[in-house]
Amino acid sequence: MDQLLRDKVVLVVGGTTGLGAGIARAATREGASVVVTGRRRERGEALAAELGEGVSFVAGDQSDPADARRVVEETVARHGRVDCLVNAAGLTTRGTLLDTTPELFDEHVAVNLRGPFFTMQAAVADMTRRGAAGTIVNVITMSAHGGQPYLAPYVASKAGLIGLTKNAAHAHRFDRVRINGLNIGWTQTEGEDETQRRFHDADDGWVERAAAGLPMGKLGQVDEIADAVVFLLSERSGVVTGSVIDWDQSVVGAHD
Repeated sequence: MDQLLRDKVVLVVGGTTGLGAGIARAATREGASVVVTGRRRERGEALAAELGEGVSFVAGDQSDPADARRVVEETVARHGRVDCLVNAAGLTTRGTLLDTTPELFDEHVAVNLRGPFFTMQAAVADMTRRGAAGTIVNVITMSAHGGQPYLAPYVASKAGLIGLTKNAAHAHRFDRVRINGLNIGWTQTEGEDETQRRFHDADDGWVERAAAGLPMGKLGQVDEIADAVVFLLSERSGVVTGSVIDWDQSVVGAHD
């Protein structure tokens, strides 16, 4: 079987750890040249070294609009173009409607919504300038359907990203730029482990206990989600654009 992303240039924002790193690994396996970006330079450089010659790291802060555009520009400078963009960065700091400060709200919007807006702006500008087809996948969340009370600013920002995904997909469909989103559910990553320990007093057995209560007996797995992202980036997903897919084991709107 041909590699799904052979000869493509893929930029993964938030690609130094967790799901973003998994997407970088999957894209590399499928033949792409990959640029990963994030704030954790040591981890980004280590990942690039692990994955080999076709992978490079660009330091960038998704919360800064100038940085969000710059990482795309640096990708184009290195490779001549960007064919595929993945927005995988995300801030999940807890906050309810009643205790969220304006500063916390703005932090979520900056990372989860404003950053993707400006990386998409720069990537689509490159694609349309060249008159070339391209693909974008925004990693969103099942919580965008409503979420838990302690995720109020996170939900607000990610729900906005759903609207942006659909708006941009519609605006650029005749440019052959396909833009889709993936609403991921509870996923087993090092970031989620940190979150559970920091905010929910989890101990070493939390993953096993959580998995036992889920329909499939496990949390979402990075490699499985990464494969779904690669599929949406690739020509194998056909003409699909403007879709936001629920990638989870819960069914929105269903009740026992």
